Amino acid sequence: MTDGFRAWCAGPVRLRDSGRAECLLAAYALARADAVRGAPLDFTLLSGWQCEVLGGEAPFRSGDAYAKGGRERYALTAHTRADFDACLREATTSELPLSARAARAYLDVAFFHPFVDGNARAALLTLTHVLAREDVVLPEVGPLQVTRYADDAEGAADLAKLVGVLNRRR
Repeated sequence: MTDGFRAWCAGPVRLRDSGRAECLLAAYALARADAVRGAPLDFTLLSGWQCEVLGGEAPFRSGDAYAKGGRERYALTAHTRADFDACLREATTSELPLSARAARAYLDVAFFHPFVDGNARAALLTLTHVLAREDVVLPEVGPLQVTRYADDAEGAADLAKLVGVLNRRR
């Protein structure tokens, strides 16, 4: 069976930046190991993966975050970190189907934007972690690499469907 994350890192990511590919693969190994041991999904766990991705510390952001050239703003409030951790917990405790939980966790990371840099990579690692907790490895992840918008409910539903379709291909 093909591991889509590894193939994606070995292919397009490595072609663009071999160092980035190696960092992502190291973080992926941690995320999968954490899934196998049933580690609670929270910011601390993600921060450990992000340290591998970025090659340094990965604290929770200390101010508002912006994406898509400043068109999207993610405000920081006194409750942002706790709200983020609560959403992550739901990815492993909810009764929703696996593909919906994985997609939701991906989108939560993308839209809470917890890190100063690398949030898309953190979102993908989170999705793979949620799936790995149930021994699922997607055969490809390239189709997941599209721009997502916070106010696109249909796009969120489509992401959950796509994760389900990719899961059935394995």
